[in-house]
Amino acid sequence: MPKVRVAGFGVSVDGFSAGVDQSLNDPLGKRGAEIFQWFFHTKTFCAMHGTEGGSVDEDDAFAHRAMDNFGAFILGRNMFGPVRGPWSDSSWRGWWGENPPYHAPTFVLTHHERESLVMEGGTTFHFVTGGIEEALRLAKEAAGDKDVKIGGGVSTVRQYLKAGLIDSLHLAVAPVVLGQGEALFAGLDMPALGFRVTDHKATEYASHIVLDRG
Repeated sequence: MPKVRVAGFGVSVDGFSAGVDQSLNDPLGKRGAEIFQWFFHTKTFCAMHGTEGGSVDEDDAFAHRAMDNFGAFILGRNMFGPVRGPWSDSSWRGWWGENPPYHAPTFVLTHHERESLVMEGGTTFHFVTGGIEEALRLAKEAAGDKDVKIGGGVSTVRQYLKAGLIDSLHLAVAPVVLGQGEALFAGLDMPALGFRVTDHKATEYASHIVLDRG
C-alpha cells in the first residue's frame, strides 16, 4: 500500500532541521547545509546533479531510499524559493535550475495562486492554495501506486505530523549543534502520534533513524 513518507530529512543534535535567515546564498538558512553533509558525498547526490563519482556506502543506501519509489512530492513554499507574498511574476523557477531532482508531479503549498510550471525531466510544479489535505489528495492521485514524499521544509513536515498524515519518517541526525533555527519536534509527542523507531544505523556523517507509525 502506498505510504506518505518523509525521507532523508536532516536534523542537528539539538533538533533543528534548518538554519535561520534563508536567502539566495543560504537556501537552508545559515549553517543549514551542515546537517546534510551525509548526503553530499554520496553517489546518489552526484547522480542527481549529473556528475560521476560519490561514495557507495550506508549513507548512499539511505540517500537512494530517500528518493526511491515516489510518485509525487509536496513542498512548502520556502522549499521552492525565497520569494514571499504574492507572486509578482513567474521569473522564480525553483532552486534547482531547469531540471529539478523530483522528476514527478510536485505540489507546492502557498497562499497565492500561480499557474503550474512544467520543467525538464518530468517535474511539474503545481501551486496549491487549499491547504495540506488538498495537496495530499492531489499528490496521492498523481502518485498512483507509488509513495508520496513530504519534502519539507520544517513547518510543512510539522503540519503533516500534527495532522497524523505521515506514515514513515527517516531522519539523518548530523553530529553538529546549530544552536538556533527551525525546530522539528518542538511541542510534538511522537509516541502519542503513533511513531516508534524501526531502524537505525550510524555512519561517520550521521545517525540514520527510521520511525514508522502504527
